[in-house]
Amino acid sequence: MTPKENYLTMLRGEVPEYIPSMYEDRAGRFNEELLTPQAAPNGPIVTSLGVTYVGSPDNNYGAMPAPGKNQLGEDISHWRDVIHVRDLSDFDWEGYYKKKMEGIDRTQKYVSVGGGDYFLTLVSFMGFENLLLNMYEEPDTIKEMLEFVSDFYLTVLKKQLYYVRPDAISIMDDDSAERAPFFSVEMYREFFKPYHKRHTDLARENGLPIERHDCGRCEPFIPDWVELGIRAWNPAQTSNDLKGIKKRYTGQLAICGGWDAMKYGPETTEEELRADLTEYVDTFAPGGGFSFMARVPGDMNDPRIKHLNDVVKDFYFSYAHDWYKTH
Repeated sequence: MTPKENYLTMLRGEVPEYIPSMYEDRAGRFNEELLTPQAAPNGPIVTSLGVTYVGSPDNNYGAMPAPGKNQLGEDISHWRDVIHVRDLSDFDWEGYYKKKMEGIDRTQKYVSVGGGDYFLTLVSFMGFENLLLNMYEEPDTIKEMLEFVSDFYLTVLKKQLYYVRPDAISIMDDDSAERAPFFSVEMYREFFKPYHKRHTDLARENGLPIERHDCGRCEPFIPDWVELGIRAWNPAQTSNDLKGIKKRYTGQLAICGGWDAMKYGPETTEEELRADLTEYVDTFAPGGGFSFMARVPGDMNDPRIKHLNDVVKDFYFSYAHDWYKTH
């Protein structure tokens, strides 16, 4: 199988030929400039919804709303006067996506289109605390804003489906901290699930598997994800009951990650690392639905950190890659 075919096999809930990993060049990536940026390494980025994002070396230039620039503050009653969407009436959709797809070998690489970050988008409008308070105090206004944002996001998604012909779609919406979600399952179902469903319905109508990015302890939402048709979850952090999730959802939800990187550092021994990697793979590989995403965090200029990550890579190719053939 090509890396593309192998990964898509996993997304369909089947056992792939080999365990997918971050070491494969399987993803045909392009920067979608119409949606929320993932990184801002070259200075501020203003989105189609008028939000300014910035990055810094401290967070590897991950795009974050610029401090002090949220547009609404505490009073959201005037949101229609402040929040506007970019005029795309004369936009050259075909030319835009044709240029984005140049150089991507679709026979070898799968293309996933994204969006659906409703919680984080509203955070960018008014700030984290203001959004959580307004979900209680101004629920109707919040829903009006979600409807407005959703209309724009679905416009982009429909154009992506038509011009890109993606192999999968991905929903990214970080809504949990390490130990608990930011809001209840009931509030997820009231505010955000209906809009995620619009994305997943379009994906399913087009026969596309759906991936979900969500950091933190988000496992209370998993039954709703599976109901929506979501087939893979990253990074599947270890504050969740991953063994229980694996047991319950094998064949329905792939764990892409599941590695506790924060346990390791320069003092980690090679023996300890290899033993933990073996347990990691032997726990999550059975039955498919697993993508290898182990690493040791730290400065790669540190010889010890570099050596340990070389050990991880060697372990993947010597033990994990062909696990389905050897076990």
